[in-house]
Amino acid sequence: MRSVILIRHAKSSWDDVSLSDFDRPLNERGKHDAPLMAELLYNRKIPVDSFISSPAKRARKTAAYFAKQFGYDVDRIVLKDALYLAEVEVFYNIIAQTDDALHHLAIFSHNPGITFFVNTLTDVVRVDDMPTCAMFAVQADIGHWSDFRSAPKNFLFFDAPRNHR
Repeated sequence: MRSVILIRHAKSSWDDVSLSDFDRPLNERGKHDAPLMAELLYNRKIPVDSFISSPAKRARKTAAYFAKQFGYDVDRIVLKDALYLAEVEVFYNIIAQTDDALHHLAIFSHNPGITFFVNTLTDVVRVDDMPTCAMFAVQADIGHWSDFRSAPKNFLFFDAPRNHR
């Protein structure tokens, strides 16, 4: 059994308008929500073998909070340029190319692509808009990541910081 947890980056700051979109940091709410959601994921007892993130600053920082919660070396977070403003096909390709020795992935990315992607995974839950730091998880009974796209997926959960305020 393999699982994929998709996480939209936490809330970013717009305080410095001179920064590029790519370089925007987390704001105070983002710095609060990321460790909260990381702890909630950890408490679900779903192991994470690999943390894969967009290299944009807000996504990397969100992934770092999650990695730290799981005792995972932050320097081992896999940065994939294609996850920055990714389209649906990018998510499938990254998952398909994952080492089969890994069974549980946490992938950090951006809207609108992450919302479009989660809505391709199951008919059980539809998401109009993945809120910042929201998590959407599915499981597939497959032996190889290359089979993920066509495999039936079991919806595990959807959670967002607003559910815990």
